[in-house]
Amino acid sequence: MTATRTQRDGGWPVSISAEPWRELPDGAAVWLRAHLAAVEQYMIDGVLREVPEYARPGDPQYRQVVEAAVGFAMEHFVRLIDDPETSWDDVHKVYFDVGYGEAVEGRSLEHFQNAMRIASRLAWRYLSTEYEREGRPLEFLSAMAEANFAYLDELSSAAADGYARAREKAAGEREQRRARLLSLLLSDAPVPPNVIAEQAAVAGWRLPRRLAVVVLQPWPGNGGEGPAGLPPEMLVGLDQGRPCIVVPDPEGPGQVDRLAGTLAGWTAAAGPTVAPEEARMSLHWARRALDLAPGPRETGRPRPGRLIRAEEHLPELLIQEGGPLVDVVAARRLAPLQLRNRSKKGLSLAVTLLECLKNGFNATDAAVALNVHPQTVRYRMAQLTEMFDFDIEDPEIRLELMLLLRAWIRQAREDADTVG
Repeated sequence: MTATRTQRDGGWPVSISAEPWRELPDGAAVWLRAHLAAVEQYMIDGVLREVPEYARPGDPQYRQVVEAAVGFAMEHFVRLIDDPETSWDDVHKVYFDVGYGEAVEGRSLEHFQNAMRIASRLAWRYLSTEYEREGRPLEFLSAMAEANFAYLDELSSAAADGYARAREKAAGEREQRRARLLSLLLSDAPVPPNVIAEQAAVAGWRLPRRLAVVVLQPWPGNGGEGPAGLPPEMLVGLDQGRPCIVVPDPEGPGQVDRLAGTLAGWTAAAGPTVAPEEARMSLHWARRALDLAPGPRETGRPRPGRLIRAEEHLPELLIQEGGPLVDVVAARRLAPLQLRNRSKKGLSLAVTLLECLKNGFNATDAAVALNVHPQTVRYRMAQLTEMFDFDIEDPEIRLELMLLLRAWIRQAREDADTVG
C-alpha cells in the first residue's frame, strides 16, 4: 500500500512509501529531463574516477557498460516519474545482466554496488545544487531524494538476482565437471594421465601427486549422499550406489583427521594411497576393506564413524581376495585342527598358534594377548608340534600359516555360530 504525505506526526511522514515516485508533483519529470544529459555525464565521470575496478583507460568496454547502465536507468527513472505504470521489465533485465556479468567475470558484487552508491550520490549532489539554485521548495527536493533512494534499491535488487543466478549456474557446472572427473578417475578402463590432468583443470580441481579413495556405508538409521562438512578439495560422488570420496594427499598433515571428523553415522574404508591414474585400484581395495566392517550386532571390530584403512588389514584382505582357494588349502594344511575342533579344542589351538606366530613364538607375549598363563601357551604349542608333519616354526612357511590360520579360524567360528 502506498502511503500518502498527509499521514504525518509532528510534521514528518509516518510511513515510508514503497513507490515514492508516485508522490512527486506534476512537472518533476519535465524538470529532471531538462538536466538529464548533464547529470548522466556527471555520474559516469564520477564512477570511472572513483571506482578503480571500472577505471580502465585501455579498455573502452568498461566505459561503455557504465554509460549504458547509467543512461538506461536515468531515462527509465524519468519515465517512471512521468508515468508510474511504466514497465520495469527492461531495466530489471539490464541490471540483472550487469549483476550476472560481474559474477561471470569473477568479481565481487561489492564493486558494482559501490559504483551505484557513488553514482547516486553524485546525481543527488548535482540535482540538489541545481534545485537550490533555482529556488524551488524544499518539500519537492526531499520527495525527489526519497524516490532516488527507493529506485536505487530496486536496481540493486535486480543486480543481486543476476549475480546469484550466475553463481548458482557456475556452481552447477562446477559440480558437473567434478562429477565427470570423478567418473574418469574411477573408470574401469585405464585413463591416460594427461586426460585426467585436463579434466581436473576444467573442473577447477588441483590434481594431487597422490590420492586415496574412501567408500562409505551408512550406519542403521543414517542415510543421505554422504557426510556433511567435507573440505571442498575432496571429490564426492557415488560408487555402486554408495557414497565415495577422493581424498587428495591423504598422508598430508591432518588430512585424515579432517575427514574422520565428518564420519559420525558412517562406516568408511580407505584404499591405499596411489597416483591419480591408479585411483581405481584404491577404490577396489576400499570396497574390499569395507566388507570387513562389522554388522550392527558385531563387536571387537572397527566401530561406525571410524575409518578402516585397507593397508592395516592386509592379511584379511589377502584371504578375502583368495576366496575358495584359501579355504581349500587351509582345510588340507590344517586338517589335524579340524579333528580336534569337534571338542572345540581345535579353535583354541589355532588361535594360540596364530598369536605365537604374530609374537615370534614368545610364549609370554602370546599369553598376554590370549589372557592366559604362559605355561598354557607352552602346553598348547607342544600339542601343535606333535600334530603337524611340518615344522610350525619354519620361517619359510610362517606367512602362509598366518594367512591360512586366519581363514580357518574364521570358518570355524562361522560353523560354531551355525551349530549354536
